[in-house]
Amino acid sequence: MTILLSLYLLLPLTSFGAEDKSFIDLTALSQELKPLYEQLHQNPELSFHEEKTAAIFATELKKAGFQTTVSFGGWGVVGILKNNPGPTLMLRTDLDALPIEEETGLAFASKQKQSPSKAIEVGVMHACGHDLHITNMIGVARVLAQNRARWHGTVMIIGQPAEEKGAGARLMLDAGLFKKFPKPDYALALHVDASERVGKVTLLSGPITANVDSVDIIMKGRGGHGANPQQTIDPIPMTSELVLALQTLISREKDPSEPAVLTVGSFHSGSKHNIISNSAHLQLTVRTFTKETRENILEGIKRKARAIATSYQAPEPEITMSEEPVPSVVNDSKLVARLRPVFIKILGENNILAGRPWMVGEDFSRYGLAGVPSVLFALGSLSESRLEAYKKKGHVPSLHSSTYFPSPVEAMRVGINLMAESAITLLND
Repeated sequence: MTILLSLYLLLPLTSFGAEDKSFIDLTALSQELKPLYEQLHQNPELSFHEEKTAAIFATELKKAGFQTTVSFGGWGVVGILKNNPGPTLMLRTDLDALPIEEETGLAFASKQKQSPSKAIEVGVMHACGHDLHITNMIGVARVLAQNRARWHGTVMIIGQPAEEKGAGARLMLDAGLFKKFPKPDYALALHVDASERVGKVTLLSGPITANVDSVDIIMKGRGGHGANPQQTIDPIPMTSELVLALQTLISREKDPSEPAVLTVGSFHSGSKHNIISNSAHLQLTVRTFTKETRENILEGIKRKARAIATSYQAPEPEITMSEEPVPSVVNDSKLVARLRPVFIKILGENNILAGRPWMVGEDFSRYGLAGVPSVLFALGSLSESRLEAYKKKGHVPSLHSSTYFPSPVEAMRVGINLMAESAITLLND
């Protein structure tokens, strides 16, 4: 049945009698969805502000025949399509965009500006491909709704807010996602890959994204005149020493075979040439894959900050976790084994990449931690011509770059097929 379905979705068949009514030409569907993709790209919304994006997504699910609930766990959307007894499968897309000024030069580039806080207004862009995720999921919803003769069970499609803040999945779970709706037997999601061409997919067992922790450190000194440093405790050299010392947590206190990253993303202190300030503020991101490594690095940050402060006879620093920690996504090995033949059938074995885990964060992990076997896979998103052009220039824009955008029609052509056929396979278990 699954082999037949793959051909049925991929080719313009005309010999299946009455069942031709449910046939969807994926090339035509992807072209049909392109204006919707462009609308979403042109009108991005920041985390916790996804009102219009959620409304568009909910409307499209309703059109496809899903019973739809809105404003669930913030601007979350839940669509349910029941089709006789059987498994329950959850498919997730994220809805939010990033505070980045777009520089793609596209005719439909975002010119939106929003205020993540009352103090500042910033440009907003779908630099992480969530606009493609949303549109792709709408295509999957249409395929599943129009091919109900080929599966049984319940499809739960969710539009999740605030993925970029690592909070949206928790908000939806806290609102009772698996209590007010059926708890899924499986969960699937995809994420665009900015470095791979369309037709290449990374499917891994085990960890695929990292634990993410955001740490704020305020090193406290004693301010005064820049001409009289002996009367002060200067926080800038003290904190500069800490920046360098922190890197030894990676190079000297961690097993070299265990991946981890510690990046100081922000260092702020002082206001004028001749003033020694009272404090310096560091913002760190820590990326790990195991609980032990995570705990050791976080403990080491506190230890080194306090030790350096003591050596300068400075007050004890303030160390806080400033954003919600995001757990690592761990793909269920049995579910990966179940899906791998489906991916190979569609793309060929040479196009299923072994790859390696990303150091990025993804709160899709929380559904797995809630007891749902889950898989997140990476979808190549650039047409071959664009990827080759970038390589000739010596730079391929990454996710979160102001110049990144997917090749939407080509990527959806593959993404819809993979997701829909995976869903039908699991719903026939």
